[in-house]
Amino acid sequence: MIQCARNGDFDLIITKEISRFARNTLDSIYYTRELKKYGIGVIFMNDNINTLDGDAELRLSIMASIAQEESRKTSERVKWGQKRQMEAGVVFGRDLLGYDVRGGKMYINAEGAEIVRLIFHKFVNEGKGTHVIARELREAGIQPMRCAKEWQNTVILRIIRNEKYCGDLVQKKTYTPDFLSHEKKYNRGQEEFVIIRDHHQPIISRQMFDAANRILDSRAFSQQGKCKHSNRYPYSGKIKCGCCGRSYAARYKARKDGSRYKAWRCGEAVKHGSPHTDQAGNQVGCTGPGIRNEDITHLMNLTVKSLLYNRKKFISQLSGVIESVICKDENDAPGDRIRRQIQETKDKKMRLIDLYMEKEITREEFTAAGIKCDEETARLEAEINSMEQPQKKTGAHQGLMDAIWHTAEELSGGVEYEDEFYGHLLDRVVVHDRDHIDVYLKELPWKWSYTREPNDLPAGIQLFQVK
Repeated sequence: MIQCARNGDFDLIITKEISRFARNTLDSIYYTRELKKYGIGVIFMNDNINTLDGDAELRLSIMASIAQEESRKTSERVKWGQKRQMEAGVVFGRDLLGYDVRGGKMYINAEGAEIVRLIFHKFVNEGKGTHVIARELREAGIQPMRCAKEWQNTVILRIIRNEKYCGDLVQKKTYTPDFLSHEKKYNRGQEEFVIIRDHHQPIISRQMFDAANRILDSRAFSQQGKCKHSNRYPYSGKIKCGCCGRSYAARYKARKDGSRYKAWRCGEAVKHGSPHTDQAGNQVGCTGPGIRNEDITHLMNLTVKSLLYNRKKFISQLSGVIESVICKDENDAPGDRIRRQIQETKDKKMRLIDLYMEKEITREEFTAAGIKCDEETARLEAEINSMEQPQKKTGAHQGLMDAIWHTAEELSGGVEYEDEFYGHLLDRVVVHDRDHIDVYLKELPWKWSYTREPNDLPAGIQLFQVK
């Protein structure tokens, strides 16, 4: 409308009442002023206001404020009514896999329910992971629910975590903080949840649901204190497939003697398996080979040794690269730590729901613990906002750089270090096939190409200038 006004397409706008034009006082004033610049007036019929009149803006401000306040009251009445209905068991939401929502009630959808039972059976009884389950559902040609284009591990996780499948109902997982913008946000305890146990007919037993979530919790617990993705493993996101370009994913495998070792495999191969045509006619899958973590570390050791062959030049260059990484880590680490604490506090608050549903805590305890989590979150957010700017290099920092020089000398003498050390230096590893692997280091314009000899050890190093 504003663009048409600029183009001179009309001379006057007739509106029934202010609330039909805008329910925000500021928007009403702003747009009527903007239109007035182009000589276009707005007539509000019920309020008898013409914005081209001299006193129109004063009257418009008063009436728009009244309309905005009425909108706020209407929003509060609607929210109050919805909450009373939720407490009475009325379901607000759309259909989901296994359930149809009709007239505020949930009815089991037989076809979807079988898929849900299959997912829980594969996860609990067969011990399969979410990635594997998603791939098997895709390969079986089973269609996902409406909100997902295809089966992904995140979709499987949401199903396993959804309390509706064991008969419980938790509502107000999202809320609308601003009645003017109508933007929804996840409820992290800002508003009280509506929780009803044994609300509807379950698809799976509570024992099966609890067992599945215990498995998820145990896996999450085993990873506590570790950052996600690139910080979880030093090489995460840095090993690339030379066939499809996707990043490699870490996997643990078992040897014949029962010991376990870490290996890496192409993410496309993990997701879709070997190359094939899916149900939609798309070519998916990859033949990218796997590689052991110890081989990556060995390649890095050989690479750094070759880099240090000309010690005076390359040790200086290498330490400069490491120093820049350390400076960045020192500056980022405090903020990252506090952000992790904030997320842990929010996760703790979400776990209170499970305790309340299991009747382990009372409503009063649930509310008090939620308030305590809010206070802790607010304190941490204030702390991160007040963090000082990065300081100049300290004596301890200089001592660390001296240690790096010493370490570089040790590397050139044959000492091999841990993955974390090499992870700071590595830019990417490109695995073309089992016999050809390229290594790139940060800030250095070369690549190291390796070929495997029959004994399966990297050898045949060559240095190439990257164009």
